[in-house]
Amino acid sequence: MTVPEVAPATRASWVPMVGLFLAQILMSFNVSALPVSLGGMVHDFGVPPTDVSTAIVTYGLVVAALVMVGAKIGQRVGWVTVFRVVVALFAVSALTMIFAPSVGWVIVAQALAGASAAIIVPSLVALIAENYRGAQQATAIGSLGSARALAGVSAFLIGGTLATLVGWRQVFIIVLVLAVAVFILSFRLVSEKGNPAVKIDVVAAVIIGAGIVMLTLGVNNLNSWGLLQAGPGAPFDVAGLSPAPLLIVLGIVFVQLFFAWTRRRTKAGKVPLVSLSVFGSSKERAAVYAMFIVVLMEAALNFTVPLYIQIVQGRTPFDTSLAMLPFNLTVFVTATLVVRFYGRFSPRTIGMFSFVLTTVALVWLSFVVTNNWETVPIILGLFVFGVGQGALVTLVFNVLVTASPKELAGDVGSVRGTTQNLASAVGTAIAGALLVGILSANVASALATNVDLPPSLVSQVDLDNTNFVSNDRLRDVLSETDATPAQVDAAIALNEDARLRALRIGLIALAGISALAIIPASRLPKYRAGEIPESVATGTPS
Repeated sequence: MTVPEVAPATRASWVPMVGLFLAQILMSFNVSALPVSLGGMVHDFGVPPTDVSTAIVTYGLVVAALVMVGAKIGQRVGWVTVFRVVVALFAVSALTMIFAPSVGWVIVAQALAGASAAIIVPSLVALIAENYRGAQQATAIGSLGSARALAGVSAFLIGGTLATLVGWRQVFIIVLVLAVAVFILSFRLVSEKGNPAVKIDVVAAVIIGAGIVMLTLGVNNLNSWGLLQAGPGAPFDVAGLSPAPLLIVLGIVFVQLFFAWTRRRTKAGKVPLVSLSVFGSSKERAAVYAMFIVVLMEAALNFTVPLYIQIVQGRTPFDTSLAMLPFNLTVFVTATLVVRFYGRFSPRTIGMFSFVLTTVALVWLSFVVTNNWETVPIILGLFVFGVGQGALVTLVFNVLVTASPKELAGDVGSVRGTTQNLASAVGTAIAGALLVGILSANVASALATNVDLPPSLVSQVDLDNTNFVSNDRLRDVLSETDATPAQVDAAIALNEDARLRALRIGLIALAGISALAIIPASRLPKYRAGEIPESVATGTPS
């Protein structure tokens, strides 16, 4: 009896993956281009930088709130069909950015982009699962982390150059071109037809959407509405309390309600909005926690550095791209090369070591940072932070994907999208709230002890109600008062010192968050490449 020969696995074309790779770049480039465009938008629209940060927060908020629903829509309608539709919507959002007459339209454009990305994010994982097998699938999944890092590098370099030489609107022409390219390449993708039998748990969608919106709005408005006591900017108060912390608490409650509702629905034999098998063991949950902190830190840094360079120092977007180059380039290279270490070190070892690197780098930066970002000590700190970030970006996503079977690819994608975009929104919001809050406290404290700035002058310019402004802008404001040249110099010196101290304290706070992340990283899997066990999601303990 002869044994039949086994046909070798057919290698699929990489052309469809180019489209998926560019789709990841499309989303990441759009988000990374916003900080680069910060100075131009502030100048064109005449608004404070925190208003522009609202657009960044809006994008992440909408993706995080809708991505689980997006995964179910893809399963019901069919991934390729819905993928093409939302890529076209992303192109519309890019056109809106290009022609936006006010910051309100920028926020609308980013809300539309976020709604589109809510379906693109889970579709990437699902379409990879349907178009590739074996080693090709592993390579394709790993490339998504590289694409995200590459988008960060290109957005700061290309976007920074365009924003400086031509204008910030031209940066989003690239987003438009990318969307058109992805749409064309999507016709090379293959996918099974949608399953009309897939039901969308509307109750769960409302609960998790409301929870994410409450969390993000609460964090984003801690300064303007009040940390505890309601401030003058609060839309309402509850017995004198600010609505911001109340929204944060309610958001956490709603997230817990979502998990309780999903467990109940699963036990009843009904299809949940997302399978909790993705969180089936402490290893998967640790990967989710680690992913949240990684993206939060990256978003906070990507908002903070452009804020200081473009607004505080009054320099160009190209200067921003040069300052961020050590970080973004290092993240890209590390995200690409870290897979080579999977054969020698476990995810747990790589994860813990990487969080140690990011913690050390942030502490170092808090001590050496000045208003000049091109010094060797600062470049060294950004380089070390980039190594840690790059390793973590690829690692935690791979742990989630390899731990779940193909049929949960959409759920893994939705969990990834929810986690990353909620973390991005919260990270940007925390950076803005923390820095402005610390700045306000620093200025108030300095004003109380500064004899060169009498209360009469302070009342004329409202120095104790602060936001980040450049020295030139402060001089213009003071020129309209009766301040003497000595008082103008004293006010600018006070502002410079307060801003720098706010930055250093903010970096220390981020270092603390990074250090806490070592705990979930210690629960990442111990296995190495080639030893990956089946997840609890398949019914087999890992």
